[in-house]
Amino acid sequence: MVNEPDIFNASILIVDDLEFNIRVLDRMLRNAGYTSIATTTDPLVVCALHRKNRYGLILLDIEMPGMDGFQVMEGLKEIEPGDYLPVIVITGHPDYKLRALQIGAKDFISAPFDRAEVLARVHNLLEVRLLHEESKRHSKALEQSLREVEANREVILRQSAEAKRLYDQVLAEQNKSERLLLNVLPRAIAERLKEQSSVTDGSFPTLIADGFPDVTVLFADIVGFTKFSAGMNPGKLVVLLNEIFSGFDSIADHRGLEKIKTIGDAYMAVAGIPVPAADHVARAAHMALDMLDALAAFNKRSSYALQMRIGINSGAAVAGVIGKRKFIYDLWGDAVNIASRMESHGVGGRVHMTDATRRRLGKQFLAEERGVIDVKDVGEVRTWFLTGRNSAAEPAMQTPKEKQQA
Repeated sequence: MVNEPDIFNASILIVDDLEFNIRVLDRMLRNAGYTSIATTTDPLVVCALHRKNRYGLILLDIEMPGMDGFQVMEGLKEIEPGDYLPVIVITGHPDYKLRALQIGAKDFISAPFDRAEVLARVHNLLEVRLLHEESKRHSKALEQSLREVEANREVILRQSAEAKRLYDQVLAEQNKSERLLLNVLPRAIAERLKEQSSVTDGSFPTLIADGFPDVTVLFADIVGFTKFSAGMNPGKLVVLLNEIFSGFDSIADHRGLEKIKTIGDAYMAVAGIPVPAADHVARAAHMALDMLDALAAFNKRSSYALQMRIGINSGAAVAGVIGKRKFIYDLWGDAVNIASRMESHGVGGRVHMTDATRRRLGKQFLAEERGVIDVKDVGEVRTWFLTGRNSAAEPAMQTPKEKQQA
């Protein structure tokens, strides 16, 4: 498990020939709590700086005089051949984004910078970077254990008790590596990657992407969490978030959604990916209502008064795995962006959804029209509040105690 302090202490290098962009990104990251940030406007020195400092993440502008970002990435790959390349490129050009991903970049941002997007992508990539390093340590330990077992086979056969102990140790390491993989990827994608690697050189593909014509994306965020958590003991804060999000994970499993990630106090899930589902809208609606119920139950147990904004939207999306040695499963597309806007433009304690989602729900659920609102970067959108289930819909998820009483 990655500790939050490790993420915020990771070293970051910002590379851009525009001083203004550097100042904006530096201020965003420092205000968010990142403590080790270096900057340069000269792309020619990036490789030397990385060879010396081994940055956890590099924010790299593509279009620079003298040496563009693509050339810089090729140089970085020579420093860490075949290893994880910790680069988020700065570009708004669609062709440059695809080319950068193919070379080895892990994500991209574009100016003018959206603070929430920048912080989310930086946090996510640093978390994956640390998981990658942890996975490498476990893999080396496993390989060493296997070599020892093979070298001492005859001794192990004569000492059955010791043989069983070592065998159990190897199995435990294998299970640990498997859990690490499944913490990052959906099971279906993990199996797919393992199958592909078994027929190649043992490495994973650089890029895997699948288009889905119709899915439902859910974003949730705790209202006023920054103010709520100010001054709270860090250990207590982690325990609180873990209890809430573990409950959401159980709901996602029960309702058939795929959890994509958490970013601070935000939670993202999707229905209909990686396995398409005809009832993806209903699944997401059930989960949204269950999450409100789960948070209300948490408040009752803990005497807090937390509220959550939830936004959902339906439409086409692309889901894929970025990276070669360590990877992240993520979503892209207008459906994802609009779902995020539904959350940010929503109301505490309510589920905010687009008209596209409302039409797909049919009569299973109850909805209240909010009307047409102006959504940032989208324009005017007709939206609704999901208010509950009607008698034809599946009842809310029961707790184990409620099921036993029934």
